[in-house]
Amino acid sequence: MHPFRSIRPFAYSLMVLTGASSLLAQVSLSITVGPPPIPVYEQPACPDEGYTWTPGYWAWSDDGYFWVPGTWVQVPEVGMLWTPGYWGWSGQYFVFNAGYWGPHVGFYGGINYGYGYGGSGFDGAHWQGRQYYYNRAVTNVSNARITNVYSQAPMRHGNNHIAYNGGQGGLRAAPTAHDRAAGREHHVPPTQDQIRHHESAGQNKGLFASVNHGRPPVAATGRVNDFNPNSVRPAKAPGGPVKEATLRATAKTQTGPPKGPVPAGSASRPAAPRHADRPPVKAPPAAPAKAREDAAAHPAPTSRPMPAPTRRDPGPGKRFDPPVNRRPDLPHPPAVVQPEPAPIRLPPTRRPQPSPMHPIQPARPAPPARPAPAPAPRPAPAQPAAPRPAPAPHVAPRPSPAPTPAPRPTQPAAPRPAPAPAPRPEAPRENEEHRRP
Repeated sequence: MHPFRSIRPFAYSLMVLTGASSLLAQVSLSITVGPPPIPVYEQPACPDEGYTWTPGYWAWSDDGYFWVPGTWVQVPEVGMLWTPGYWGWSGQYFVFNAGYWGPHVGFYGGINYGYGYGGSGFDGAHWQGRQYYYNRAVTNVSNARITNVYSQAPMRHGNNHIAYNGGQGGLRAAPTAHDRAAGREHHVPPTQDQIRHHESAGQNKGLFASVNHGRPPVAATGRVNDFNPNSVRPAKAPGGPVKEATLRATAKTQTGPPKGPVPAGSASRPAAPRHADRPPVKAPPAAPAKAREDAAAHPAPTSRPMPAPTRRDPGPGKRFDPPVNRRPDLPHPPAVVQPEPAPIRLPPTRRPQPSPMHPIQPARPAPPARPAPAPAPRPAPAQPAAPRPAPAPHVAPRPSPAPTPAPRPTQPAAPRPAPAPAPRPEAPRENEEHRRP
């Protein structure tokens, strides 16, 4: 969210300066004391063509209100004009509506900033095509290089320098139809030079109202973010009496603790205070008399349940009845007598009639019960047999050696005839092998 956007939450956005950062962190804080009046000062000369005047304003920080000097700023786009920011009373606290660039100057609370911003519109300069013309009767254009000038008497405005709209002692200006139309146009946020100019002012302790008492030593500068002592303009006098509560106002003395960072979607374009252009909220119509009588006769039950009754023993032969709520403020409901239930009568049971096909046989008497057989005695467990001795290994007797025969006398051996060859058996025939019964 841009730091100069209009803040629309239920509290003002406290600007904490970050120095190198191009954006300003914001913390919600309720401010119930308005800023000091606009100081009286002289406008420096316009540095060159294409620059427009942006008036000074009171801003807020942890140490209270501080003055942001008015300065000459280069126009960001052709056809753009600057609408200053302003403080407005929201009904409970002050809200700062930040300035913006747009095709027309919108509503800025009716604050008399001077030098063309007398409270409504801007008569210090205007656009003709792509050329920017300065009103020498209102602005300081003593620079010889500026040739697009004209002279027109400014509009008459009051001499008050009150710096806020609404609330106790504030202005009572309201936006016109032209101001509302300008607020709905395309807007451009402040430039980076304007942001640095704001940050530099917040770091200068001499610009705080608690130090300068509404008369800042640097009320205006010749260029944006140029605090050279040779080019600044001090305030001649405060714009009016400054309240002591305004000088003591800091982040610690305000009613309402910090409420955390402001959401990015809470910013919107500057407009009039919310109570200025909105119709009053109508109260809902009263209920008819008959509806009020019915509501009184039958009040709505309370959300708190009634306590459960405590059960007590009434004694033998007595019936327990829970206690009845006897509140005198509620109508007593009539007693409801429950009728006794009628006795239940069942139809007579029909006995089956005998049929010639299936005569009814008389019931057979049940056989006498047989005594249960006595359980047979269980045999005693057999004693384990003694282990048998292992059989001795069988050893075969060795044969005795045969006697050695006596030697015989040797005789020449007669030649033996060669044995005749044994006849070979004939092979069985194939048909004979398979011829079996």
